[in-house]
Amino acid sequence: MSTGLWGRFEQQDFRSRVRGTLLGAAIGDALGTPTGPGRATDLGPDRAAGQGPAAGAGFGGPGLGAGFGGPGLGAGFGGPGRAADGTAGYGTAGYGTAGYGARGRIGAATQLTLFTVDGLIRAHVRRDTGAWHPPTDIHRAYLRWAATQHDWGPDERRKDNGWLAQQEWLYTRRNPDRASMTGFADDVIGTLDKPKNPTAGDAAAATRSAPFGLLVGWEPALVLQLAVECAAQSHGHPGAYLSAGAFAVIVHGLTRGDSPDSAVLRALGLLAARPGHQPVTDALQRALSAVTQGPPTPERIKALSPTADAEHTLSVAVYCALVAEDIAHGLQLAVDHAGDPAAAGALCGALLGALHGETALPAARLAELEGRATLLELADDFALEMTQGPALHGAAHSVPGWMDKYPPL
Repeated sequence: MSTGLWGRFEQQDFRSRVRGTLLGAAIGDALGTPTGPGRATDLGPDRAAGQGPAAGAGFGGPGLGAGFGGPGLGAGFGGPGRAADGTAGYGTAGYGTAGYGARGRIGAATQLTLFTVDGLIRAHVRRDTGAWHPPTDIHRAYLRWAATQHDWGPDERRKDNGWLAQQEWLYTRRNPDRASMTGFADDVIGTLDKPKNPTAGDAAAATRSAPFGLLVGWEPALVLQLAVECAAQSHGHPGAYLSAGAFAVIVHGLTRGDSPDSAVLRALGLLAARPGHQPVTDALQRALSAVTQGPPTPERIKALSPTADAEHTLSVAVYCALVAEDIAHGLQLAVDHAGDPAAAGALCGALLGALHGETALPAARLAELEGRATLLELADDFALEMTQGPALHGAAHSVPGWMDKYPPL
């Protein structure tokens, strides 16, 4: 039976890749958590210099170009720190040890990724009201995440909580980066014209951006734009928000069945038109080049990650995904370096999960993963919304349980 353009096989394949992406990212996040320095350290010197943000076509922010149909726009659419030396890795004091007091505990990257998915679902639900501005819905979702970082538990007086913000296990700090904490400390939304934290260049914005790549019905250029705009809500350095956009485009290609090389090349092509793209472009090209230089070695990975900047962390993740024998091997490589292992693990896990689907994930790591039930339910809900949204809500009919879970507020 076909649902629109989605046949039964296509729906099953898509759901497997969505699950693989979210679970793979969470496993990588958990594996890398005990092994490296905090995200605020080991950044390149240019980050302190604060390169200016680039403006571009957008989703309806002031001064932006064609987007989602807002006023004046063009056509729219229908815990504990890591090891001090940062060297512990797979098979030593890092990989497989207990982060945040137990094996399999996820970090802030996974928390934020969950809220990215929640925001995307609610953006599609809210479109029935005539409103269509996904960056606003994503920002509201991140504000709900921010509440989990300072509240004791869910505030049942909040009408906009929905299902995810009612999950009590999320109300804990797991080493969130400073830019995310300050970027979502108030209701002001950062844009490409006026981004939050213009010198924030770490990979935290990228690690929460995999869900944008799961919008397989969108054109890659629009996936890039949405990811970039939402990254600038907390990370205003071009290296950070363009890395987030490039990562989302690669996930998008893999989820649609492209080869890893093709997905990376498409991201490079889209980056070329963006001001400030060169560091990210160079980092991705170095990853592609390193693949041809022989089997992976610690020295080769170290050369790709001279700092914990977003583009270097993305370069490591892409390289490890390209050379991986399987998902476990790719994650092993990604977390065994001194840059930002948790971020590299999360990025690599998402790429490999999108490529291979959930059944290729390492069973032992999956079995002990914190929050697996929540991740699975949210992944399935996202797949359901993307493939069968009109059956769940619309102008004439809505499923009450769905609207309670993802209120259009």
